[in-house]
Amino acid sequence: MSSRFKLFVMTTSTCLVAALLWGTVVGRSASPDETYRHLGVYTEVLSKIKSDYVEEPDMRNVTVGAVNGLLESLDPYSSFLNAEQYKQYQKDREAKKADIGAILSKKFGYLGVVDTIPESAAAKAGLNTGDFIETVGGVSTRDMPLAYAQMLLRGDPDSTIEISVMRLRRSEPQKMTLTRGVFKLPKVASKMLPEQIGYVQVESMESGKTKEVAAAIAALQQQGAKKLVLDLRNSASGVPEEGIALANLFLEKGLITYVQGQKTARQNFDADAAKTSFKAPLVVLTNRGTANGAEVAAAALLDNKRAEVVGERTYGDAAVRKAITMEDGSAVILSVAKYYSPSGKAIQDASVTPSVVVADAFEASPDSDEEAAPESPEIPKKSGEDLLLKKAVEVLTKGVVAANLDTKTAEKSDAARPALGPLNVPSP
Repeated sequence: MSSRFKLFVMTTSTCLVAALLWGTVVGRSASPDETYRHLGVYTEVLSKIKSDYVEEPDMRNVTVGAVNGLLESLDPYSSFLNAEQYKQYQKDREAKKADIGAILSKKFGYLGVVDTIPESAAAKAGLNTGDFIETVGGVSTRDMPLAYAQMLLRGDPDSTIEISVMRLRRSEPQKMTLTRGVFKLPKVASKMLPEQIGYVQVESMESGKTKEVAAAIAALQQQGAKKLVLDLRNSASGVPEEGIALANLFLEKGLITYVQGQKTARQNFDADAAKTSFKAPLVVLTNRGTANGAEVAAAALLDNKRAEVVGERTYGDAAVRKAITMEDGSAVILSVAKYYSPSGKAIQDASVTPSVVVADAFEASPDSDEEAAPESPEIPKKSGEDLLLKKAVEVLTKGVVAANLDTKTAEKSDAARPALGPLNVPSP
């Protein structure tokens, strides 16, 4: 029997088990009788695999594959680590080892790139949102726990790791060797644009970043800024709490976000007028690399009609996660609570759809054989020009955004969300 067919059987089993146990894990209106019935089917499937499969299967691999499939059906960030892997995971985290500077999730069973840290090995190698890491050190990431993959990518400073990357519009994976390092997150950048418009770029949302933003805004106001563009593109690292603080710089009142889970009581985070530092017209820029705290801020400013959000639909990642240990020393890393937009949408599930949807500019490098991304229907593509920033300035100068909360936000719909295009993901 071919290995391809074996993988097909294993994958099918995984998907079946994930479907059967979905109600059991999530606990959505499943009665005890339904729970036991689902478990009975699962047990019967395992029995048939063991007795009728073409050859004696490795039941340990079957079970682990089923667990990983179940967790990935919940969200792209859940992971299962056996006892040995979990010990190593804790050790590596405490040691704060070097890495390649990529922010990751699971997509279609593989390791997906959310974003990269500027100047990191991953960024210099050209890894981008939407890329897939097929192998790490020669090991396939197919059905590999996210936490374990992150552990493999970490190591001693200046050590190297070989990966293969699957990309949009490339038929074959591309191999590359990256050097691990300890990379500093970028500082807030700011500048004045024409027509009294200030520009602030925030590429990470780690603790304390809001203070940098506030200082940058104060400096721009001294230079005469009467309007502001807040650029949150490719801001994926950091924590949701910092997004709350960032939103409060622009909101005097209203709900910023709330966090809630099955065992976590709802906690509201409301704007505090004493922390507001900018009340003039505002536009926020987002793209597919906007995640986590940056999404919390964008959702709050959009839903409170404080700003127009221009750009692409965000990635979708804002949750409280923790490792839950098992009796045998293994652990399940789960999202135990999610952050919600003021309108009640779970950011991790729904992302943030801009009020003005524009595809971010994509410029292929001169030595790249990749095709350019589809041109935006709103703005013709022009080489070397930041078209998304141009659109933000246009929105501000035409007076679309008002300084008060009576501004009417442009209507949004799922149909307006930009498509990411076909993916070259190998079939099982």
